[in-house]
Amino acid sequence: MTNEFPAYGERRVPLPAPRQIPKDAPQATGAADGADGAGATTATLTPDASPANDKGGAASGSGRHAKGRVGRTAAGTGRAATEAAPAKGRDAFFDNAKYLAIVLVAMGHAWEPLRSGSRSAAALYITIYAFHMPAFIIISGYFSRSFDMRKDRLQRLITGVAVPYVLFEVAYTFFKRWADDDPGYPITLLQPWYLTWFLVALFIWRLTTPLWKIVRWPLPLALTIAVLAAVSPEIGDDLNLQRVLQFLPFFVVGLTLRPEHFQLVRRRSVRIAALPVVAGALVFAYWAAPRMNAAWFYHRDSAQELGAPWWSGVVMTLAMFGCSLVLVACFFAWVPGRRTWYTALGAGTLYGYLLHGFLAKGSRFWHWYDNAWLHTPWGQVLLTLIAGTIVTLLCTPPVQRIFRFAMEPKMAWAFKPDPVGMARQRR
Repeated sequence: MTNEFPAYGERRVPLPAPRQIPKDAPQATGAADGADGAGATTATLTPDASPANDKGGAASGSGRHAKGRVGRTAAGTGRAATEAAPAKGRDAFFDNAKYLAIVLVAMGHAWEPLRSGSRSAAALYITIYAFHMPAFIIISGYFSRSFDMRKDRLQRLITGVAVPYVLFEVAYTFFKRWADDDPGYPITLLQPWYLTWFLVALFIWRLTTPLWKIVRWPLPLALTIAVLAAVSPEIGDDLNLQRVLQFLPFFVVGLTLRPEHFQLVRRRSVRIAALPVVAGALVFAYWAAPRMNAAWFYHRDSAQELGAPWWSGVVMTLAMFGCSLVLVACFFAWVPGRRTWYTALGAGTLYGYLLHGFLAKGSRFWHWYDNAWLHTPWGQVLLTLIAGTIVTLLCTPPVQRIFRFAMEPKMAWAFKPDPVGMARQRR
C-alpha cells in the first residue's frame, strides 16, 4: 500500500569508439536493489518503461542508422546495454498484489456491518482480515530493506508518510464532526483515527529498519516484542502502539525476504497446495465466527483488554502469526506475475486506502446498512462488487493527480539544500 517502488532515472548509453566496450555500460540490478524504500506512498511513480524505450534502445536505434564500422559497433553495444539493464518499470507482481489486497481491504470494510446477520459474511471477514494487512506490511518491509538515514530518504519518509498522516488525520476528524454530527470531536495527532494508524506504524517501522538489519535474530526479537505488547494493557492508545508492535513481525519478515522467496511461493505446486489450505481456512472461519472475538485480528488491544487471560495473548499472537504467514503465502501464490489491466492501479493503492475510508465510515454515520435488502445474499454480493469498484476507481491516475498534493507533496522549501547535489548540478 505504500510507495515501495521509487522512480528510476534514465540511463545514458554513450556511443563508444570502434571495437570498444564502454566501461560505464549499465549493470543489471534487481528491482529491490534500486528501491530505497524511503518513499512511503504508493504513488511516487513514473510510468512503467519497456526496454525498447530506454536509452540503451535509443543507442541501438542510432547505431543501426549510423554509417560505417562505428555505427555498427554502436548498434551492437546499444543492444547489449539494453539486455544488461533491467526494464525501468515497476515489478508487476508487487503492483498486482497491492491492488488485489486493497480490494480485499475495501470488501472487508463493506462486510463488517453484515457479520451479525450472516455467518458466511463473518467467515469471509475473518479470513480476509487474517492476511490482507500482513500482506501489505510484508511488501512494505521488503521494499524498505535498503532504507537508511540518508537525507533524501528521510525527506521522502516525511513527505510520503508523516505529512499525509497529518493531513488525513485532520481531514478525518472534520469529516467525523460533520457526518457523525459530533462537532466537539477533538483533533489529536497522538491517537490515529480509523485507517491512519498504518501511516504511523510505517513511519516507526521504517525508522527502525537499520536496527533490524544489524541484530542477529531480527524475527525472534520482533515476535518477542509483539508478544509482550499483547500482554501489556498499560501501553494505551497513543500512536496506536499496540498495532505498531503487534504487526511488527510482518514488517521484519519483509525485511528478511529475498526475490527467490517470492519465486518459491509462486511455483505451480504451491499454487495447487494453496487451494485446499484456503478452503480449510474458510471452513475453520465459518466454525469460529460465532465463537471467536474478531478483534484479535485487529491487533489493537492486549489480551486483557479483550477479556481474556494474559497467557492467551502469547498463544494467540504466535498462532495468528503462523496462520497469517501461511495465508499470505497462499495469496502471493495466486497473484499474477505478468502485467494485467489492474497492474498500473497498484501504484495508487494508498489513494484507495485512505480515500475509501470516508465512504466506509460515512456508510455507518448515514445508516446505509439499515436497508434490509443489503443483508440479503444478493444485497451482499452487490455491496461487495460496489466496494471493489469504488476502491478501484480511487486508485486510478485521475484521482492520483487530484490528491497528489496531499499524498506526495514536494515540499522542497521545507528542507535545507543538499550541498553535494548542488555541486553536481553545477558541474
